[in-house]
Amino acid sequence: MSESRAGDLPFGATVLLAAFEGWNDAGAAATQAVAYLAEVWDAEQVDELDPEEYHDFQVNRPVVGPGPDGHREITWPSTSVSLARARHTGRSVALVHGIEPSMRWRRYCTELLDIAAGLHVEWVVTIGALLADVPHTRPIPVTVSADDPEVAAALDLERNTYEGPTGIVGVLQHEATARGLKAVSLWAAVPHYVAHPPSPKATLALLHQVEQLLGEPIPLGELPEDAAAWQSGVDELAEEDSEIGEYVRQLEEAKDTAELPEASGEAIAREFERYLRRRDKGGGN
Repeated sequence: MSESRAGDLPFGATVLLAAFEGWNDAGAAATQAVAYLAEVWDAEQVDELDPEEYHDFQVNRPVVGPGPDGHREITWPSTSVSLARARHTGRSVALVHGIEPSMRWRRYCTELLDIAAGLHVEWVVTIGALLADVPHTRPIPVTVSADDPEVAAALDLERNTYEGPTGIVGVLQHEATARGLKAVSLWAAVPHYVAHPPSPKATLALLHQVEQLLGEPIPLGELPEDAAAWQSGVDELAEEDSEIGEYVRQLEEAKDTAELPEASGEAIAREFERYLRRRDKGGGN
């Protein structure tokens, strides 16, 4: 899986960031990224989708437990839409945190995008995480792509060329593009041998990419320390299990071979070309 870098979205444009628990959320990295942003930006919930329409409760069961007032209550699987204002740029950001629905995906996306229209959203950024053959000891790759060739060209992104089964993240991006919205997809690669959540290193990698995409510094708090502790824990696991340790070394060798000086030179050349294009667009400033 190759890593790509995104340019900034237009200043002031309202952006929707969406992540969904389930098939699109290895290590819970994507939904934890959105939940983290909702917390640090003091997001306020503005809407919620009716779970009766979209969920099989034998697949995603409701949870019973004590509520804020001490009385027992049932929490149903749901999709919430919150609104926040990025503190540095003042950009309005809608945050969607949901569970991949069991049914009526097209209606589900229609309802979400209708809510987005009411919030004057111009850009949709879907966030996902997948299991991959990557070593936990190296930076987590994050791929940034777009279906629309004009969006890909404007931000200097890869075109999305994936073919195969897709999840609600892929469907939402497709439907957003069909509506004329500008859509971008972020995917983090989580080491498959440590798939159990949380995956703070992958969450951190996604937040770094969101930070670059929005041109908005994100206060990271203790997340870098959590990521370092996670890596140390997996290091111990690899030391205790010789098979895992050998497998990690093979992944490291494959990763490092792909980043030999000649490969790095190509990456530097691409970055320089991007710089020249941006300078030309800015009239040489």
